[in-house]
Amino acid sequence: MRFSLAALIAGLAATASGQKVRVMLLGDSLTEISCWRPMVWNQLIQAGLADKVDFVGGQNSIGPSCPRPAGFDANHEGHSGWQAYDIARQHITGWVQTHRPDIVQFMLGTNDVNIGKRNAQSIIDSYTTMLRAMRAANPRVKVIVDKIIPTSWSDATIEQVNNLIPGWVQSNTTPESPIVIADCSRANGYTNSMLAGDGVHTNQQGDEFIARQIGPKLIQFVNDVLGGSDPAPSSTAAPPVVIPTPPPVTLTTVVVPPQPTANCASRWAQRQNDWYSQCI
Repeated sequence: MRFSLAALIAGLAATASGQKVRVMLLGDSLTEISCWRPMVWNQLIQAGLADKVDFVGGQNSIGPSCPRPAGFDANHEGHSGWQAYDIARQHITGWVQTHRPDIVQFMLGTNDVNIGKRNAQSIIDSYTTMLRAMRAANPRVKVIVDKIIPTSWSDATIEQVNNLIPGWVQSNTTPESPIVIADCSRANGYTNSMLAGDGVHTNQQGDEFIARQIGPKLIQFVNDVLGGSDPAPSSTAAPPVVIPTPPPVTLTTVVVPPQPTANCASRWAQRQNDWYSQCI
């Protein structure tokens, strides 16, 4: 794989100049409207790293009932209803060229399965296309790929994707651009009791579970970018998740996101939940 010398020099110069570590949280509604992002931010605060991290992306939306810790950086690239297939082929290059992330974390595939009716290998191939774009923008990018949380009906294709992820990581990780897994799968303990009533999205327990998987790996990678010695995160336990009690939220209307793409339209408005109207 050929990398741009200019991109490499720019990445090294940014780190040397003391700029914040740029982190892109990438995904679908499980990134956009779930509450695990502020929980991970709390972990960064507890690790003394929040002032050294810049969450980047063109979105700043979040679920209305989610807590917002002091200084919370809401930027991200979570897009409700979007598929890894389309992100890989139409969007990722522009996003990473614009924001030049040092670290990318992503969970994608639920919509490819339930909307796009794609198979597991198609989703893994989309991961590879995204990785190429990330490394073209920053040859030293560090990547956290999440195993996908289950649906309440235990979709077999999601389980197949999760089973393929370790091999994909082993084939693509490098010392210069390491990839690690945040295991949010049923096999690692994610249960139906952690799902919201729609059987797809997270409740508070689910958000806490995801934050526990992502937070330690993100903290280790941030330290690595800032000058740490370890090439990849360890399995260090996450700091306790501090969750301020949000005020009661009463929703009387449904917020409708931008019109979905064609491969989403047939299911549009069939999946509405307490937070968002979307196809997923």
